[in-house]
Amino acid sequence: MTEPTSADPAAARPASDGIGTLDTVVLDVPDLTVEANFWKALLDGTVSKADDDWITVVTPDRWGVAFQLAPDHVPPQWPGQEHPQQAHLDLYVPDLAAGSARAVELGATVLREGEQWITLADPAGHPFDVCLKEDADGVTVMGATFDCPDASALAQFWSGVVGEPVTYDADGVAMLGGPKPLLFQSVEGYNAPRWPDPAYPQQLHLDIEVPDLDAGEAAVLALGATRLPGQDEGFRVFADPAGHPFCLVR
Repeated sequence: MTEPTSADPAAARPASDGIGTLDTVVLDVPDLTVEANFWKALLDGTVSKADDDWITVVTPDRWGVAFQLAPDHVPPQWPGQEHPQQAHLDLYVPDLAAGSARAVELGATVLREGEQWITLADPAGHPFDVCLKEDADGVTVMGATFDCPDASALAQFWSGVVGEPVTYDADGVAMLGGPKPLLFQSVEGYNAPRWPDPAYPQQLHLDIEVPDLDAGEAAVLALGATRLPGQDEGFRVFADPAGHPFCLVR
């Protein structure tokens, strides 16, 4: 992936008021303990919630990364689209070789090495990138990147959801600013999840915190989301225009 910044020349667009705030990035995993321990150690995080089918780790830079038990999880097979990654986390590290070596020591697998970033897979098979940033304070989360057929269009949708501006939009990559950046990259032959069909599983999803579920539902549907099965008094499930599931939570 490329690493766009707000300083790059781009058609930056202002944010809307937003519907909610990004609460958590949630990965489907076959083993909660293995996955949570890996990410907790890599990100120097702390566990804020743990039960039989869910563990949440909070990082020092205030990202919530959660793990949802999926016993029949089908891992992605990066870089193809037959079993696609769909989305991944990007991490900053002050030393690329040391950051990659630490991830491997904890249980990651190297997928591809580059001069500015290295792509690895976590123990559940989810790809992630460690990206060089020499002034980074240890390992920090840069953002979450989503594969899609049209990066510009999906960035506009998510800008409306979280209320952050599009700060970069060029060459098939778009980025939202704010304290928890979201990035979007256009992918040829993009293969969307079809949740809850296990043959086309989601790999991860976002939880968006809203003050009111009814109002939040109406607002995301107006932006182009699709309602999916699944809800209780605290959450409802949707898909964005590219098919990525997400939850509104309160």
